[in-house]
Amino acid sequence: MKVVLFNGSRREKGCTYTALNIVAGELNAAGIETEIFFVGGRVLKGETDAVVHEAKEILKSADAVVYGSPVYYASPSGEMLMFLDRLYGLAEAELLFKPAATVASARRAGTSATLDALNKYPAFAQQPLVASRYWNMVHGSSPEDVLKDEEGVQIMRELGRNMAWLLKSIEAGKLAGVPQPVAEKKVFTNFIR
Repeated sequence: MKVVLFNGSRREKGCTYTALNIVAGELNAAGIETEIFFVGGRVLKGETDAVVHEAKEILKSADAVVYGSPVYYASPSGEMLMFLDRLYGLAEAELLFKPAATVASARRAGTSATLDALNKYPAFAQQPLVASRYWNMVHGSSPEDVLKDEEGVQIMRELGRNMAWLLKSIEAGKLAGVPQPVAEKKVFTNFIR
């Protein structure tokens, strides 16, 4: 099994990476392969299409995803939103029914609004949303600060364990003959008469 963790920060190894790395550590401890894929800085440089196409290819072998974003102006990074807008438009088939989780990293506030925005994307691809014991957030101005956020670190650890449990439960269900749902063809209703 494999989980891809998408880092929507402009800083490749900053606070968001630190949070995602804690989640990845728990997944690895459960025998699940992980890859942290850097999105933010590349999208900022204008590489959006290349990043989305690379992500689509990686998703073909992934069993679940985690989206991590710093809080900029009380919302996810613009880079992460641009990436997700394009990703869900291009790679919905690769995301369909795969568990997803979201993580927000902030110095102070805006995390719940950020999680609210990020959590909407998995609904488009019928992805089960994985939670922890509280909102999936960490606080700090530096990676060292994030590691001092004991509650946030605990939440990331439990998120990793919860994701591992769900993935193993899905695998056990498949082995027991429980079929995955089949997505219906989308119906689009226009409310303008």
